[in-house]
Amino acid sequence: MSNVEKYQGIIPAFYACYDENGEVDGARVEALTRHLVKKGVKGVYVGGSSGECIYQTVADRKLTLEHVMKAAEGKLTVIAHVACNNTAESQELARHAQSLGVDAIAAIPPIYFHLPEHAIAQYWNDISAAAPDTDFVIYNIPQLAGVALTMPLFREMRKNPRVVAVKNSSMPTQDIQMFKMEGGEGFVVFNGPDEQLVSGLAIGADGGIGGTYAVMPELYLKIKELVDAGNIKEAQNVQNAADAIIYEMCACHGNLYAVMKQIMKIREGLDLGGVRKPLPSLIAEDMPRVEKCAKMIDEAIGRFC
Repeated sequence: MSNVEKYQGIIPAFYACYDENGEVDGARVEALTRHLVKKGVKGVYVGGSSGECIYQTVADRKLTLEHVMKAAEGKLTVIAHVACNNTAESQELARHAQSLGVDAIAAIPPIYFHLPEHAIAQYWNDISAAAPDTDFVIYNIPQLAGVALTMPLFREMRKNPRVVAVKNSSMPTQDIQMFKMEGGEGFVVFNGPDEQLVSGLAIGADGGIGGTYAVMPELYLKIKELVDAGNIKEAQNVQNAADAIIYEMCACHGNLYAVMKQIMKIREGLDLGGVRKPLPSLIAEDMPRVEKCAKMIDEAIGRFC
């Protein structure tokens, strides 16, 4: 299977799953994994922003990935985000991910200090070297990481044969086109911003990785289906419906992930726990809006899927 075939499609970013004490709950991780298998998504992106990675320990992240791999049973493409804000722990997570047989590892650049590009390249290559038999995905999210994947840095990273893809979460869709053109035959680019999946796919993205995919995978699967069929107008209609839901979810006091986990509890009967501080939890005043969002998802699925 080529890289494009292996990664092409809708890949939800995996949510952190906690018990009542706020600790990673393996049973809930497995339940969410099996749920996504049944929904028909291509794969899962584990340990990224949606997995609350910057608030988790190395042990937390290992435990989550272990339970994802156990429940996936080879039915999903699994990409493990392994970046920490130091090289040694990132390498530890990379080795662990390779030992479990993930399809790829991924990493954002180091955050806080603005490192020169040669240091960022060294960081990524050091992580990749710790998992030498595993594909490597560059995660470009400049609005949060504070560092953009420039073309010179991209060209430097392309010297590493394990670098097979970019998860592009920058806002300009033109970046997707540029990375596809520069990457050449077989290089994969994922659309990152959920709100512009249609435009990302239309300009050349091979698939999408998104934080809101897991709460309403049916809509994103439909968008991919419609774009592939050339029905851009209908795909736009589905995208607009998904975006309206996203805007409504983001209007809550509680963090977006807290909102989505509560919606999954309402709609799917999945209890994934809350969010880890300092992310804000839901408050009572959020619940009418959360219930409205759940209803909006039901209505959009009923209309388009």
